[in-house]
Amino acid sequence: MTKDWTIGEVLKVVFPLLDGSELASCMLVCRQWRDIARDDYFWKCLCAKKWPSVCKRPPASSMSYHKFFQTFSRGRPCQPLPPPKLSFKDLEFYIDIWSERRLIFSEAVPGSVLRAGIKSPPSGISDSMKTYLEGPNYKMMMPVEPQFTVPRENPVSVSVLVGRSDSKKVASIVGQALFDYVDWSTFRALAYEFLSLSPNYPFVSGVRAWVSLLFMAGAGDDTAQVFGVEIDFCDAASSENEVLWLLDMLDWK
Repeated sequence: MTKDWTIGEVLKVVFPLLDGSELASCMLVCRQWRDIARDDYFWKCLCAKKWPSVCKRPPASSMSYHKFFQTFSRGRPCQPLPPPKLSFKDLEFYIDIWSERRLIFSEAVPGSVLRAGIKSPPSGISDSMKTYLEGPNYKMMMPVEPQFTVPRENPVSVSVLVGRSDSKKVASIVGQALFDYVDWSTFRALAYEFLSLSPNYPFVSGVRAWVSLLFMAGAGDDTAQVFGVEIDFCDAASSENEVLWLLDMLDWK
């Protein structure tokens, strides 16, 4: 009896020094440790370390400090997305590219083509571009056939619309954006515009749609040769399911 009392007094000194996972582990040792560790005082000590203001003026809640700590200290589990309502076979992308006022590329691209990507990169691309194309990251891109050239000095702009066959509606991905960032070390030019989402999602904003022109290596002094076009939404979507959910949230007309 004296021994148990002594151990209990030692535990009451040690338990306030532990973190939540350690204190929870102590509850699994034996009945005596569990009964002592259940004392709400120890969990109040933990709450005071993590949320000092809560202990200054406790919220109007019937939860014990033990329950409060268990509830709010856990990280939120990542919930997998349910299957999207859209599929790439429902989509068609309308891509137009201008150099100043001259149209240099115009295609209606089935979603399945962007989904398939560039399976056979052309010869003559840089090693860094080849590594990127073969990398594991999700990509929406298409080969350009025949290839076309863009001037290095003149402004080049792009617009991208998307249509869906299931509802016969169209939405804008990029209205009119300039390729105002060119990275010749990675052989690409980038343009972006913030997505216009449906009013049904008023708390979602700041998601950018990026369009990249992919260049062959060995560009001339005045022009660069384009072999592919990429569209991505890296701010918010990095998998096929995420992209399809995001596209479904567009302001379809």
